[in-house]
Amino acid sequence: MRTEDDTIQTFYRPTGDFFDEMQEGSGEVRPHWRAFAQSFSALSAADLARRWEFGQTLLQENGVTYNVYGDPAGLERPWQLDPLPVILSAEEWTGIRRAVAQRATLMNAIIGDLYGRRTLIAQGLLPGSLLHSNPAFLRPCAGMKPPGGRFLDIYAVELARGNDGLWRVIADRTEVPAGAGYALENRTIVSRVLPEFFRAMPVQRLGPFFDALRRTLQSLSPRRNDDPRIVLLTPGPYNETYFEHAFLARHMGLTLVQGEDLTVRDNKVFLKTLTGLQQVDVILRRTTGEWCDPLELRGDSTLGVAGLVQAARAGNVAIANPLGSGLLDGSAIMAFLPRVARALLGEELRLPSVATWWCGQQAERDTVLANLGQLVLRPAFHNRIRPIVGAGLAADEREALAARVRAKPWDWVAQEVGGVSTVPVWTAGGLEPQHTIIRLFAVATESGWQVMPGGLARVSAERDLLAARLQAGGGGSKDVWVLSERESQASTPVRTGGAAVRLTRGNRDLPSRVADNMFWLGRYVERCEATTRKLRSAVTLIEEALDQGDEARAAYAVRIMTKLGLAFPGGADTVAPHQLVGGLIDFHADASALGLAGCGERLGRVVAHLRDRLSTDTWRALQRLRDRILRLPEGGGEGIAGRLNAVIMTSEAVSGLAMENMTRGPVWLFLDTGRRLERAITIVDTFSGALTWAEGEDDVPLDLLLEISDSTMTYRSRYLAAPRLAGVLDLLLCDDSNPRSLAFQLEALAAHMDQLAAYGGNDGFLRPEQRQMTVLCGIVRTLEVPVLAGFDRDGGYHDAERVLEAIRSRLWSLSEMLSREYFTHAQWRLPTPALDVLP
Repeated sequence: MRTEDDTIQTFYRPTGDFFDEMQEGSGEVRPHWRAFAQSFSALSAADLARRWEFGQTLLQENGVTYNVYGDPAGLERPWQLDPLPVILSAEEWTGIRRAVAQRATLMNAIIGDLYGRRTLIAQGLLPGSLLHSNPAFLRPCAGMKPPGGRFLDIYAVELARGNDGLWRVIADRTEVPAGAGYALENRTIVSRVLPEFFRAMPVQRLGPFFDALRRTLQSLSPRRNDDPRIVLLTPGPYNETYFEHAFLARHMGLTLVQGEDLTVRDNKVFLKTLTGLQQVDVILRRTTGEWCDPLELRGDSTLGVAGLVQAARAGNVAIANPLGSGLLDGSAIMAFLPRVARALLGEELRLPSVATWWCGQQAERDTVLANLGQLVLRPAFHNRIRPIVGAGLAADEREALAARVRAKPWDWVAQEVGGVSTVPVWTAGGLEPQHTIIRLFAVATESGWQVMPGGLARVSAERDLLAARLQAGGGGSKDVWVLSERESQASTPVRTGGAAVRLTRGNRDLPSRVADNMFWLGRYVERCEATTRKLRSAVTLIEEALDQGDEARAAYAVRIMTKLGLAFPGGADTVAPHQLVGGLIDFHADASALGLAGCGERLGRVVAHLRDRLSTDTWRALQRLRDRILRLPEGGGEGIAGRLNAVIMTSEAVSGLAMENMTRGPVWLFLDTGRRLERAITIVDTFSGALTWAEGEDDVPLDLLLEISDSTMTYRSRYLAAPRLAGVLDLLLCDDSNPRSLAFQLEALAAHMDQLAAYGGNDGFLRPEQRQMTVLCGIVRTLEVPVLAGFDRDGGYHDAERVLEAIRSRLWSLSEMLSREYFTHAQWRLPTPALDVLP
C-alpha cells in the first residue's frame, strides 16, 4: 500500500539484470528522470487509477486501433499505450539525432547507387546477390531519377539499448515507415493524462516535424505550384496501420486515397473527383512499392495504379518515398554498412548496428547455423514474417528452422542482441520493468535531415520483444519525451509567414469513391434507425399480448410486422409465443443475417473508409451506434426496450450532428441524399406492406404506421380522433412540412439533385436525376388522398398500391442514376478532343 512518504524507488524495482532507463545500478533515479519521478511519487493510488481509466477512455473515444489479420479477437484491436513516457536527456538526444541524420543520408546514397551506377557492387563493397535476391528491388525503377535527385524522403530506425548503455540499430525502415502518426497520438493522450508533468518539463514538441514533412512534400511538386495537390495513398481500411493513414491525412490536410481513386492519363496521375480528373502532384505512399503498379510491377495487385511507374519515370508526379526505396527495408544491409559509410561518406557510423549476419554468404550462414540458440532470425528483406528467437525453440523446431535457412539462405539474417533495456510500465498491480525498443523518424528537408524529437517506444514483459512487430501487437507502446537544454526551447513555435492564403469556400474535389461511401453511410444510418423502430414496435406488441395471455395476438404481431418489412427468422410462425422476443432479438443480433446487426456491420465497414472525412464527434457517435447494435443481445429479453431506445437515440444523435455540424458541401450532400432516399423507400415499402391484402380500413395498422414514423403526436394534435386512413396517408405521404413524410424527402432530394447538377456545371438542361425528381415530386403533389384511401372490394387499395409501386420504381431508378453519374469516378466529365474528319 502506497503512503505519502513513498518515492518512486519504493514501488519500482528493476531486476538489475538489464540497463534500466530510469534507475541507475545503485537504485538512484537518473538526473533527467528526477523531476518526473518526484511528481509521480506525489500521486495517490486513487489518482493513479483515475488517470489510468481516463487514458483508456481517450484511446477508445479516439478510436486508436491497429489491425491484426487472423486475430480471433477481431480485425481491429485497441492500441495499447502506457502513459509513462520514455525520457531522453538533451545531451544524449543530440548524439542520437546526429547519428540518425547520418544514417538516413547513408541510406539515401546507397539506394541511389543501387538504382544507378552500382559502384558499391563494382567495388566489392556489397555482394551482387544481396541486390538481385531482394524482392524489393524493383527493376522497372532502375535508372529513374526522383524529383530533386533524392531517393529517400522519410526514414525510420529502430533502436535498442544494451546492457552497456549504448544504443544500437535493430532495423532500418525505408519503404513506408509507420508509426509517426501513432507517436503524435500517443503524445496527445499522454499530455492529457499527465498534463502537469508535461507542462513542468522542457519536453520538445512534435509539431515542427510534421510541419517540415508537409513542406517537404510541397517542395517535391514537379509543377512547382504554390498549392500542389498532395494525396496519401493507402491500401485501405484493412491495412495494419490504417488508423495512422487516416490520422495523418486529417492532421496534415491531405486527401486520403486508395488505388481505385487514381488513374493515369498521358503519363500524369489524376484524382477521380465529382468534377472530373484533377492532376496529382505528390503522393505520400503507404502502399508497399511492389503493389503500386499492376502494369509494370505485380500484375495481381488491386491496390495500385496502372501506369504509376511510367508517370514517375516521366517526372510528372513525385512519390514519397520513391518507388523502390524498400530496397533497404529490414536488416540485410547492416553487416556491410561500416565500410559502405567510409566509402560514401568518408565517416565512421555514429550509431552502430547490432551484430548481424546475412545468410546469403557461406561463411556467415555456417556461423548462424552453428549458433541458432543464441541468435534472433529475421527476414532479410521485409517484415512480413515475425522474427524468431532461437533461444525459445525446441530442438526439433530449431532443426526445422535450420532447414528453412538452408533452403533459402538469402532470405534470412541473424542478429545477436544482448540485453534490452527496461523502463517502468504502469500496470494494474503497480509499476513493473519491461523491455523497450524505440522507433525514431526523420524527414529530408532543404537544410538536411530533420529528426522528430520523440518517437514511438514499444514495451513488452517478454524477452522476445525483438521478435514483435508493430502490426502484430508486439506488447504496448509509450511516448518518447526528448528534453531540451533550456525550457524556452520547448515552447510552442511561432508560425512563420508563408504564401498568402487563397480564400475558398467549399471543396468540389471530392473523390467519387468517398461520395459513394457517404451516400451509403446515409442509407445505412437511416436503415438502422428504421429497422430498430420496427423491431421496438414488434417487441412491444408481442410482450403486451403475452402479458395479457393472448397468444393469438402475439402471432398476429408477427404477421403484421412481417408485412411492414421487419425481417423475422424462418419458422417464426411455429415458435412458441414466449420464445418470440428472444428469437427475434437473436436473429437481429446475428451480423450474418438480414437484420439489424447485419446492417450495423455494413455501417461499420463504410465508416472505416471515411475515417478521414468525419469529425471526431461524428465518428464517435457512429462507433457508438454500431456498438449499441452489436450489444443488443446482452441481457437477453430483459431490458431490451431500453437498449432499442438507446439505438434510436444514438442514430438520431448522428443525424443531429450531420445537420448541425457538417458544412453544406458535397460530403454532406451525398450523406443527406442517402438518408432521404432510404427514408423515402422505407415509407413506400411500409405503406405497401400495410395496404397489401388489407380487406378494409380496419385491417390497416394505422397506429403502427404513425408510431414507426414518429408521427403519432402530430396526427393527434391535428385530428383529435382515432387514426383514419385518409389522414394518415396525407400526413405520411403528402405533407411536406412533416420531416417523416414522403413529400418532405422528395423535396429535399429535388433540391440536392439541383445542387449536384450545379457542381457538375449546369448547362441549362435538366440532368436525368433532375427529371426523375420532377416527376416524383409531381406525382406526390397531385395525389388525391380520398381516392387513395378508397377501398374497392374487388381490387382492394389498388389505386394506392399502383401509385406506391410507381414511386418505388422511380426511387430505385434514381439510386441507379446516382451510381452511374457520380460513383463511377465521373470520367464522363473529361474534355475530349474533337474527332478528326476522315478525308
